Amino acid sequence: MTLHGQHRAVAAFGAARDSHALHHAWLLTGPRGVGKARFADLAAVRLLADAAGPKVSLPGLATPDDHPVARLIAAGSHPDFRRLEREPNDKGDLRRNITVAQVRKLGELFAVAPSMSPWRAVVIDSVDDLEPNAANALLKMLEEPPVNSIFFLVSHAPGRLLPTIRSRCRRLDFARLDDAAMASALAEALPDLPDAERTKLIALAAGSVGRALAFAELDLAPLGEEAAAIMRDGDPRNLRRSKLAGALGLKAAAPRYLAFLELVPALIAQEAKAQEGARRQRALDAYAKARETAAIAPRLSLDPAAATFQLGNILASVAGTSGDG
Repeated sequence: MTLHGQHRAVAAFGAARDSHALHHAWLLTGPRGVGKARFADLAAVRLLADAAGPKVSLPGLATPDDHPVARLIAAGSHPDFRRLEREPNDKGDLRRNITVAQVRKLGELFAVAPSMSPWRAVVIDSVDDLEPNAANALLKMLEEPPVNSIFFLVSHAPGRLLPTIRSRCRRLDFARLDDAAMASALAEALPDLPDAERTKLIALAAGSVGRALAFAELDLAPLGEEAAAIMRDGDPRNLRRSKLAGALGLKAAAPRYLAFLELVPALIAQEAKAQEGARRQRALDAYAKARETAAIAPRLSLDPAAATFQLGNILASVAGTSGDG
């Protein structure tokens, strides 16, 4: 399990750890898919492994896979480690939130002395998913943290968190990955993917490995090429817009449709950065409209075909053509 491209975050945490002034709660912030959760898992493993001894000699956050602590955490059976995330409901779907019961269950971890070292670690992925009562329950733990305990709180939208939670954490920001880090991460995750396909994914994913892997699984690159073509050349006869709407309007295409909603604003943002003058302004205006459409479409259960066609209109506006075709 490798963390790519987040050297500043690793160095900042390592300096705090080596200074023996380790903050009890770390708020890991940044875009989705750039390595925050992986950092949290690696940091927790390394901290518990070093505490159990002997100290790991590898650089950064690396811990050998065959280390006893790493094996126990991978198996979900380390007595001094907990990972909170959304759990499946009775139908097998993930719940919308991390519940207050899950957070309160952490009390079992802190009610007894640590088993394998003086330290205990908790990863919450993501803290954005806490229901209100769960957030308040976590706040009480952060206000009176158990001795030698550390919390890693993954957040994609820290501005939405309780200010009192943010104030009790040390914040560690994670940036989007550059192309070299993206290429390295995708080569590791998808070793059989042709170089040309990997290059397409990097262009679509906007520095997010998680997004690139999701796009690869959903074969989203062809849809991204169609969207880019509309944005570049317009769509005078509505052919490309109709093709996209037909492809994403089917019930079976729901995962690809949701990913497409995420993709379009990112494509337009890239276009805005690359342009100047009137085209740049059109792209900026289109970006705001695309973000709004992508946000409200799932919430209002808009017809996927209609929402896709509307996004096509927005893409066409970047080319300076009429949204009506």
